[in-house]
Amino acid sequence: MLERSYTVAEVSQRLGFSAHSLYKWVKAVKPDKSDAQAAELMEAKSEILRLRAQLRRIEEERDILKKAVVDSNGQSNSFTKILICIGTFDETSKTNIYSR
Repeated sequence: MLERSYTVAEVSQRLGFSAHSLYKWVKAVKPDKSDAQAAELMEAKSEILRLRAQLRRIEEERDILKKAVVDSNGQSNSFTKILICIGTFDETSKTNIYSR
């Protein structure tokens, strides 16, 4: 009936069973769509949870990198400002050259 697209009435008449009994048998044999949908829903929920955790980790990494850039920029800017105010820095001898 399922493979050859016969109607329930045709099959029940040929086999001598009531249509109600045949419907019950078909329901017992057919895979339940709600089980498949529930499995898909659980899979989607677990994927969402995994992606949220990944996003949270990546945002934390981004924040750490942002803070590191701000800290390093703040240090290099203050160092440059000090050198400009005081004098220049000789890179070869690693000493400050003060202007008088």
